Amino acid sequence: MVKKVAVLVRDRQHEALRMSVGLTLEDNAVSVFVMDRKLPSDANIDLSVATLGDMGAKIFSNNPENKFEQMTTEEIAHALTEYDVVIPY
Repeated sequence: MVKKVAVLVRDRQHEALRMSVGLTLEDNAVSVFVMDRKLPSDANIDLSVATLGDMGAKIFSNNPENKFEQMTTEEIAHALTEYDVVIPY
């Protein structure tokens, strides 16, 4: 059974994205929410973001500095109610 998994990315951005990639390997429907801060650009983060895209994961952010689909904090809070698992980082 496919589980809907949401990952909230705040403090440990590298680790949260790496772990999100791992979650896609079990055929989970993964969504990543980059919260509040701008996601830095480096080789590891860029690779994780590209891999998440290749694996069909969706990436959202409430910070307009990030290039991902934008959602307000309120919209994200409402969306989280539809997930089986929410993992905060």
